[in-house]
Amino acid sequence: MIVIDSASPVPPFEQLRAQLAAQIQERTLAVGTRLPTIRRLAADLGLAVNTVGRAYRELEEAGLIETRGAAGSFVSAAGEQGRERARRAAAEYAAVIASLGIDAAEAVHIVQAALARPDSY
Repeated sequence: MIVIDSASPVPPFEQLRAQLAAQIQERTLAVGTRLPTIRRLAADLGLAVNTVGRAYRELEEAGLIETRGAAGSFVSAAGEQGRERARRAAAEYAAVIASLGIDAAEAVHIVQAALARPDSY
């Protein structure tokens, strides 16, 4: 279920992208699920075709969906691979933190700082 809030300061394409990304990450939309066509979803949500197209493009760039030509757009397995890569990186980080004797609270603070300013790390 996608809900677009026309009163929100967040652009409609971003609302759509964020909601679809959340559904993919929460596995509400499973790998291989076929998404509605851009035209169909635009009509269903009362949005412009370009708005939905932009959301789909950004999801594709993030590796969460893939477009297979005339067959349509599908939830990508690459999103699951990305999640596994993140798990491995977290495990490696936890091992480094433990070897350095840094406590969990400080380790979380370090991660939060890195997420807030990814270009500085």
